[in-house]
Amino acid sequence: MTAAVGLVAAGAALVNAPASAAAGGCAVKYKVAGEWSGGFQGDVSITNLGDSLTSWTLEFDFPDAGQGVNNGWNADWSQSGTHVTAKSLSWNAKVATGASVSIGFIGKWSGSNPVPTAFKVNGVACTGQSPSPSPSPSASPSASPSPSASPSASPSPSASPSSSPSPSASPSSSPSTDPGGPAPQLHVSGNKIVTAAGKPYRLLGVSRSSGEFACVQGKGMWDSGPVDQASVDAMKSWNIHAVRIPLNEECWLGINGSPSGAAYQQEVKKYADLLVANGITPILDLHWTSGAYSNGPDWHCKDATATCQKPMPDAQYAPQFWTGVAKTFKGNNAVVFDLFNEPYPEVASDWNKTLGWQCLRDGGTCTGIPYEVAGMQDLVDAVRATGATNVLMVGGLEWANDMREWLAYKPNDPLNNIAASWHSYSFNACATASCWDSQIAPLAAKVPVVTGEFGADNCGYDYMDQLTKWADKNGVSYLAWTWSPWGCSTGAVLIKDYAGTPEPGIGEGYRAHLLTQNPYA
Repeated sequence: MTAAVGLVAAGAALVNAPASAAAGGCAVKYKVAGEWSGGFQGDVSITNLGDSLTSWTLEFDFPDAGQGVNNGWNADWSQSGTHVTAKSLSWNAKVATGASVSIGFIGKWSGSNPVPTAFKVNGVACTGQSPSPSPSPSASPSASPSPSASPSASPSPSASPSSSPSPSASPSSSPSTDPGGPAPQLHVSGNKIVTAAGKPYRLLGVSRSSGEFACVQGKGMWDSGPVDQASVDAMKSWNIHAVRIPLNEECWLGINGSPSGAAYQQEVKKYADLLVANGITPILDLHWTSGAYSNGPDWHCKDATATCQKPMPDAQYAPQFWTGVAKTFKGNNAVVFDLFNEPYPEVASDWNKTLGWQCLRDGGTCTGIPYEVAGMQDLVDAVRATGATNVLMVGGLEWANDMREWLAYKPNDPLNNIAASWHSYSFNACATASCWDSQIAPLAAKVPVVTGEFGADNCGYDYMDQLTKWADKNGVSYLAWTWSPWGCSTGAVLIKDYAGTPEPGIGEGYRAHLLTQNPYA
C-alpha cells in the first residue's frame, strides 16, 4: 500500500474554552513519514496560535479501527479504542505564542492507514486560525497566523544552539540534508543502511560503556554517569548521531547484579527512548555473558558469570536475553541490535579459523569451549521469532577484527536485515589502510559495515584520523570507544566529563571530525 501523507491545519479557540486553553488556537501538521507492512511512523507538529501554554494535551481519532500507536517520543502517548492522546512532558510543556513542538510515534495498521482529519489541543478544536480578540466565534481576517508561527520557532530542546553544531561548524549538517527530529527507522538495502524513505544513513557516533559492568560491580546502573537530557545534549554538541550501549545478559535477565531484571530493563529502555527522541540511534550490544572458560589463556577472565568478555555467548542465557530485548523494542526500528561484542572462538581451537567461523555461526559444542555456545544463527532466530524487524549487527573473528570469511558464514536472516560489525584498534592485526582496502572494502561493497568500536593505544588522534577518512570514502559507519571520562592515559577515552569536554588529541580530533559529518551524506 502506498504510504498516506496528510497535512492538517488546526486551531481556532472556542468561546467557552477551559481556562487551560483560554484564548487558544493551534495548527497541527500530521504526516506518515514512512510505512511498511503493518507499521508506520507518524510525525506530528503542533503550533500554538493562542496565548502561551504551560502544558498541552493533543487528541485525535484514527479513522480506521486497525490503526494504533505502539510507542512514541516527546510526549506521553496513550490510546483508548481509536482515540489517541499525547500529553506534554516536563521539558516541552511550555509553548510560547507562535512556537511549535514536534512529537512522533511508531504505529500499526491493518487494512488501510488513513490520515486523521480532526485534532484538539487542550480541548480546543484546531482549524489553523488564531483566536479572534472579540467574543464572536467568527474568525477575524486580521487573525491569520503571523510569520512568527513558523515551525522554525519550535522550542524543541534539539534546537538550542548549544546542543547542535552551527551550520558554519558543520556545512554538511544543514537542515536541507539532515531533517532533525527523532532518529530514523532503519533497514538494510543492499550494502547500505537506509531510512524508511530509502535514504542512505550512516551510524556515526560513540560507544557509551558502563551498562555492561556497573550492574555487576556494585556501581549502580550507569557507573554514576548521567543519562539525562543534558548528557544527551553534550553528545549532540559533538554531532553524534548513534550511541552503542554495551549490556550485560545476567543483569537484563535478573540473574546477577543490581539493578537487575525489570529495573535494569526499564533503565535501558528509558535511555534508548531518550536517544531516539533526540535524533540519535541507539545500538544495543550484548557485551558480557555467562560461561565458564577455565582453559582459556592466562590473561582471560575465568569467572563463569557475566563479569568479563567471553569468546562466544552462552546458549543458556543469550537467546533469552535477545528474546527479551527484541520484545521490548519490537516495532521501533530506530533501535539497532549488535548481537555479540567481540567473538574470538578460534583462540579456543588453537587458532583454527575454520572451526572458529563454524562456531561463530552455528554454536553448539565448539572446540575448546566447555559450555554450550549460542551461535549467531541462534541469536538471529531468537530476535526474529518475536516478530522484531530491527537491523542486526554480526561480528567476525579475532575480536571482530577479522572479517575475511564473514560473507561465507553470514547467518541466515529471513529479512536480510544484517550489517557486518567490525572493530578496529591500532593494535589489531588489520590496522592499516592496505588491509582495509583488501579485507574490509570488498565486504562493504556487499553489505553495510559498521565499525562498532575503534580507537588507538595512545591518546593521539593519528590512527583514528586515518580510519575515519578511509571509512568516509568507503561508506562505512563508525562509533569510537569510549564516551566515558576515565582519563586518557593509555588511549580510547574521548571525554574528560559527561558535559562533553574532549580529551586533548583523541577527543578533540574526533569531535572536530564529527562536526564535519552528516549521516545522510
